[in-house]
Amino acid sequence: MADTATFSPSRRFVLGVVGFGAAGFAVGCDLRAADAASGPVTQTALGDYVRIGSDNTVTVYLRHIEFGQGVSTGLTTIVAEEIDADWKQMRFEHSPADNAKYGNPAFGGMMGTGGSTAIFSSYQQLRAAGATAREMLRQAAATKWKVDPSTVVLAKGEVQSGANKATFGELAAEASKIAAPDQASLKYKDPSTYQFIGKERDVAADFGRLDTPDKVHAKAHYALDYNPEGALTALLTRSPKFGGKVASFDATAAKAVPGVTDIVQISNGVAVLATNFWAAKKGREALKVTWDDSAAETRSTEALVADYKKLLAKPGLEARKEGAGAAGLKGAGQVITADFEFPYLVHAPMEPLNCTIEYKPGESCMIHSGSQMPTGDQAAACAVLGLKPEQVVITTMLAGGSFGRRATPDADLVSEAAQIAKAIEGKAPVKLMWTREDDIRSGKYRPMNVHRMTARINNGAIEAWGDRTAIQSIMEGTPFLPPGTPDFSSIEGSNDIAYSIPNISVDVHLVKHPVSVLWWRSVGHTHTAYAKEHFFDVAARKAGKDPVELRRALLVNEPRQLGVLNLAVEKAGPLPAGKTRGVAVHHSFSSYVAEVADVTVNADGTFHVDRVVCAVDCGIVINPDIVRAQMEGGIGYGLSAILGEALTIKDGAPVQSNFFDYNVLRMAQMPKVEVFIVPSTEAPSGVGEPGVPPIGPAVANALLASTGKTYAKLPLGTKA
Repeated sequence: MADTATFSPSRRFVLGVVGFGAAGFAVGCDLRAADAASGPVTQTALGDYVRIGSDNTVTVYLRHIEFGQGVSTGLTTIVAEEIDADWKQMRFEHSPADNAKYGNPAFGGMMGTGGSTAIFSSYQQLRAAGATAREMLRQAAATKWKVDPSTVVLAKGEVQSGANKATFGELAAEASKIAAPDQASLKYKDPSTYQFIGKERDVAADFGRLDTPDKVHAKAHYALDYNPEGALTALLTRSPKFGGKVASFDATAAKAVPGVTDIVQISNGVAVLATNFWAAKKGREALKVTWDDSAAETRSTEALVADYKKLLAKPGLEARKEGAGAAGLKGAGQVITADFEFPYLVHAPMEPLNCTIEYKPGESCMIHSGSQMPTGDQAAACAVLGLKPEQVVITTMLAGGSFGRRATPDADLVSEAAQIAKAIEGKAPVKLMWTREDDIRSGKYRPMNVHRMTARINNGAIEAWGDRTAIQSIMEGTPFLPPGTPDFSSIEGSNDIAYSIPNISVDVHLVKHPVSVLWWRSVGHTHTAYAKEHFFDVAARKAGKDPVELRRALLVNEPRQLGVLNLAVEKAGPLPAGKTRGVAVHHSFSSYVAEVADVTVNADGTFHVDRVVCAVDCGIVINPDIVRAQMEGGIGYGLSAILGEALTIKDGAPVQSNFFDYNVLRMAQMPKVEVFIVPSTEAPSGVGEPGVPPIGPAVANALLASTGKTYAKLPLGTKA
């Protein structure tokens, strides 16, 4: 088949690189770096993660997908630092699907991006990869020049010893023949000599984000851009009710639409295939499907919430008990309680789900996708198509956002595409596309949940704390959760509450029904932080204490959490006239974040979030600007959820369908954000998600300070 697909030619090199050991040699054609005068570029592997080009480029293989979070720059920075490169040399490619080489230890060795683990899980490994390549180049130079290796110096992409000088590219082939040094013998650069790690990006000095130039110049290639010759576009008709199945369908009118080629039924719907998207869309609109709703959800949001609250009348699975636990809620003083209601939330990335599958029955399968879990997708394709892993090649491309949606335990996107390709017997490549409406009405969601918060206050102190939750489990039925145990993703942030309260009780009811749920940016912390931090302010005010001062008193044994709290409050400065202020602090993904929100409450009750001051302690910082960008983006994302986002259900079907009724944050609602980073020598930790949890309670606490009300039902809307 002629390859007229649109994607970066260097990515073809990824497909040709298999079976590397600690060091090896490969030849590929990277058209970005080659021209008619220079000819093809040879690529030499110095380990699994580093490739040196004959043009002196240094390409870092990423086991994590780049979908806007800056991981391509962050991970590459670590290697660039240890190998002593010039930033202009640096490139990145997504690695092949291979658990043995590119598995994420935070995911049990499976390849995957998520949980803010990219830098956290790769920092030491990529330091070692860069240092290993550096020492192999050093030894190659010493051998070539017959000098002592200690005299060989690497700097800015060049190797030198006395009058001898060479580029990385000139030494790479010889370096690849040298045995990699023992990991224990590696010596790492002293932080005082760092050129890249912890330094501000400066485009003028050629130290900018690696993914930005191609995006700015419309040269970046996303999965949506991949269009092999002869591909058929597929759109899937899914049940309008959660849990509904196909009973029968009539394809007569759909087949009459010009361009429609095939109508096939798969496990969860009916696919319409056509020569272009619009024909597929019109064909789907003409398709008549009768649905079997016998196992479908039939309740509406209000009924679901009521059923959840009934569960909260009795204890659930115990997740934490301190002191007397729930019994500590009985005793002297005042007991206060509030039920916090959190709706289903949609991920809604700007690039909807899509993937292209090229299937040759019994032989091979090539998949181009913005794959967040490549080896999981590979396994799903193998299961559907009856192929072996080595017959299924996953090419991971750039993705336009995810927020967790592209990482599904059941690999729904690839599984659907593989079923469709199998149904048409691989006669053409299949490009499966989800529209925005498909994603919102038929996707997977942040679980709806209810927290019953209880506290006993006595003599100006919080003496007991209770948090009981009813929620669908994301992890139940997966290898990540043993039967009969609390789903950690449901109560994270609740069960590790850091305040020194003598009696703490946390338990959870795991609810089952057909609505599909999935992790959503910051997972359980999205709701646990809100319930914990807003109810803390409610309790503090009932106790007659200033919420910030009480936090300080109860965090004396949590220096990093106390540190970000103090820094954020200090940087926020005096409260401006006419404003109200709220504070929240939270620990998630091994990072610590405090946020201060300044809010204007107008005479008519409407309000606007004007300014957010954020302090973050995420250990060693690789790229300060990316940390700030992630905090800013997380604050915007979290603010969007608490102000306006909600997927509601009516008679078992979703009500919302696109951005006109699923209310994401508008530009005019975005506050000014100031981010301050705590200097640290601790190991790097997450930044993709920790900015999200504190913003909701910070805003709610500002409203509480103004109105005295408890804001226990989300979204907040526009009026206080």
